[in-house]
Amino acid sequence: MSKITAAITAVGAYVPDFVLTNKMLETMVETNDEWITSRTGIKERRILKEEGQGTSYMAIRAARDLIAKKNIDPKEIDLVLVATATPDLLVAATAAYTASEIGAVNAFSYDLQAACSGFLFGMSTAARYIESGRYKKVLLIGADKMSSIIDYADRATCIIFGDGAGAILFEPNEEGMGLQDEFLRSDGIGREFLKMDAGGSILPASQETVKNKQHYVYQDGKSVFKFAVSNMAGVAAKIMERNNLSHDDVNWLVPHQANKRIIDATASRMGLDPDKVMINIQKYGNTTSATLPLLLDDYESQLKKGDNLVFAAFGGGFTWGSIYLKWAYNS
Repeated sequence: MSKITAAITAVGAYVPDFVLTNKMLETMVETNDEWITSRTGIKERRILKEEGQGTSYMAIRAARDLIAKKNIDPKEIDLVLVATATPDLLVAATAAYTASEIGAVNAFSYDLQAACSGFLFGMSTAARYIESGRYKKVLLIGADKMSSIIDYADRATCIIFGDGAGAILFEPNEEGMGLQDEFLRSDGIGREFLKMDAGGSILPASQETVKNKQHYVYQDGKSVFKFAVSNMAGVAAKIMERNNLSHDDVNWLVPHQANKRIIDATASRMGLDPDKVMINIQKYGNTTSATLPLLLDDYESQLKKGDNLVFAAFGGGFTWGSIYLKWAYNS
């Protein structure tokens, strides 16, 4: 019997309609389009404006997009995972609500939180369930409403983040396609450099924390950039070395969309030409858990069965890693 591998068999996505451009941000903080573009590569980002709607609103729509494209019965889905740093509610899993709303009534579900590496770590988790032989369809969604935790008077963060969601379906494969290898890492030293101070168990919400703006994301940009450049490029090179992949063997780099300079440094370390690098940061910004599946959705039509994809991500915590995957289908 052939070894079971976990292959991606479908993708879906959703981004909000409202576009927040660099020009708009010029009226909100001391910045300009040239400064933002040259330092981040971002031109615009999407913002979820619908009243009373959270991360699940986008996750549900990304899942429905995948279900419609794949033409599957949601009752066949065994597991729904939602990678997110911005759940609808504390305690109650966003994944459980998402699964119910899309009709995945036979699935169990839970959330994953690893900041910008959440979707990458979710790929590893989903693959293990498939490889066990017990589950046949695992839906992994990356979704974040970053606008809900961003201070639009803070230039260090408001220019970077956007809202969005993407979904992929993992199914068993016996042709050797799918997830081949992973190299995943974390280091608690990063806890102080990218965080939200209040709202957790250390500092619960109070009038004082709201007044002090402690429910917004704080980022020490220079420290995060330094760690991200070194570690994201390092793990991508490591996964190539472990699997004897040359730059000619890699068809696509699928990098977390945090900063164009970090993406360029990773591609350079791997020896890849720019035309092998997936990028959409210019139109979505950093959507945290959603960047990787949004890339797959944007580039799906260019992917061919057997293509070698190297995923790389870096996030708060710190968390980072790389995954080597063989694409399983032609669009």
